[in-house]
Amino acid sequence: MDYKNTYDVESSPDHMALDSEKGLPVYTSEAPAVAGEVFVSGNTWYAKTQRAVSKFGVEPRGIERVPEDERPDKSLMQVGTMWCSANMVVSSFAIGALAIPVFELGFVDSLLTILFINLLAITPVAFFSTFGPRFGLRQMVLSRYYFGYYGVKLIAIFNILACIGWSSVNVIVGAQLLNAVNSNVPGYAGIIIIAAGTWLVTVFGYKVVHHYEFWSWIPCLIIFLIVLGEFAHSGAFINIPMGKGRPETGSILSFAASVFGFGTGWTSYAADYTVYQPVNVSRIKTFAWTYGGLIFPLCFTEMLGLAVATATTSTTDDRYIKGYSESGIGGLLAAVLFPPLGRFGQFCLVILSLSIIANNCPNIYSLTFSLQLMARQTQAVPRFIWTFIGTLVYCAIAIPGYSHFESVLENFMLLIGYWLAIYEGISLTEHFVFRARKYDISIWNSPKLLPPGGAAVLAFCFGVFGAVMGMAQVWFIGPIGKKIGLPAFGGDIGFELAFVFSALSFLILRFFEKKQFGR
Repeated sequence: MDYKNTYDVESSPDHMALDSEKGLPVYTSEAPAVAGEVFVSGNTWYAKTQRAVSKFGVEPRGIERVPEDERPDKSLMQVGTMWCSANMVVSSFAIGALAIPVFELGFVDSLLTILFINLLAITPVAFFSTFGPRFGLRQMVLSRYYFGYYGVKLIAIFNILACIGWSSVNVIVGAQLLNAVNSNVPGYAGIIIIAAGTWLVTVFGYKVVHHYEFWSWIPCLIIFLIVLGEFAHSGAFINIPMGKGRPETGSILSFAASVFGFGTGWTSYAADYTVYQPVNVSRIKTFAWTYGGLIFPLCFTEMLGLAVATATTSTTDDRYIKGYSESGIGGLLAAVLFPPLGRFGQFCLVILSLSIIANNCPNIYSLTFSLQLMARQTQAVPRFIWTFIGTLVYCAIAIPGYSHFESVLENFMLLIGYWLAIYEGISLTEHFVFRARKYDISIWNSPKLLPPGGAAVLAFCFGVFGAVMGMAQVWFIGPIGKKIGLPAFGGDIGFELAFVFSALSFLILRFFEKKQFGR
């Protein structure tokens, strides 16, 4: 193996040409990176379109590897603030609030679940964020080293569903807040407003996304502190006692699956937001900024949501349960802010509703790379066009789903946790066991040199089997999940089994695959 390529040192970056018909870069195994000028060179519609939008600062690059001399982003603080803004939002507040009305847990047990599950869930996100500077590859392209050139397309499909699903769920939460401020604002109007704002940021790409996220967490933190202060002053908090026995076990595991799904949901995007960092940036610092940018907003907002949700069990003050029943999370926050703050409280809810833009920016920006990864034809569509198409699709899903937020949120969080646990089980096993932490960067676009992918796809199927065995959802309870908690509800251990089944099966299958094919 070439030592230079293995450790992300440029070698022969000039080995690139243009597809005469489509204007797309043509890569060879000797072309580890693609210069930015390639995207705007030539007279094809692709090149002409890229030149036109580049004048306005739109990022032309898609899934192509970033050369080392085109990585101007030297601020690791931007990495931390990006994740902080994406999670200092009302969606994470809603996750914590689920513990009371949905899972019927106590306060302390829910609090501990939020803390420890988040500590675990975000570790893969921070770990894979360190790969962006090392290799200059997007997360889904990096996944070719784990799933193969063709096998990764299966993962890309799941990631597309995740991006669209997260965006739909998040925008519903934001629309609920706007409806709580003014009931004359229908759900579809709120969805369109937030989606338009998200598109306006993501259409420009990496640089504008980071600039926006650098600041957007600040007003949200201030408002959440106001919510904390007003709720503490109201005296409405109720320290709901911890349950016991099988029902408690089942509820904790199912709530943990929702928390895990939300926190680890960023794993499949992780490297996308560090690819423009210099190759020699400290991996420890990259990990630390990412981890810190995630753990603080996730724990703070989810624990705050949990605390406020305890008031819905009050027998003397029904404004919290009434607000939650009528307008979901928006109504619950309105019950905290409107009585003492009036118009200013309404203003706070409007700002929180717009925080969904920061939450959805990573989803829609990263969606484009999974779409381009699917085929040569989808790669021929510029990134900014996929951004617009993705926005239309998730709006079309969110508008009819507006009135079913709670059940959609719970089931979707569990579903995301399942597939990402499988992804992590396979990726981490390949990285530590078979690849021994070494990568030949020159083969990122070479199907014959990347792993065949058969072992990963089969292991993925085993992971799905494990998830089905351990899941506990309203539409199905697996045979193992049924043995935890009450038989009617079970306890969800789908993501634990998904990880174990996929990792162990991949360990065996990949051994024989590598022995047979030598790659």
